Amino acid sequence: MDVLGGKAAKKKKWSKGKVKDKAQHAVSLDKEVPTFKFISQSILIERLKVNGSLARIAIRHLEKEGHIKRIVHHSAQLIYSM
Repeated sequence: MDVLGGKAAKKKKWSKGKVKDKAQHAVSLDKEVPTFKFISQSILIERLKVNGSLARIAIRHLEKEGHIKRIVHHSAQLIYSM
């Protein structure tokens, strides 16, 4: 007779949590991105499913190569176009 619910009580089973699958996308920046009318870090994250640091590096690379040009420079958001 276990009134206090010691070891005989059923143990709570914790879920393993949701595991996000790794994206296996091949991204072609030189062909795909310059066709966008409006380019920003958040647009690349949404459309190409890349993380933020990779999106910033890609934007810097495309600007250096001359594929895109900066329209608005703000501390929080950089906006580019073709």
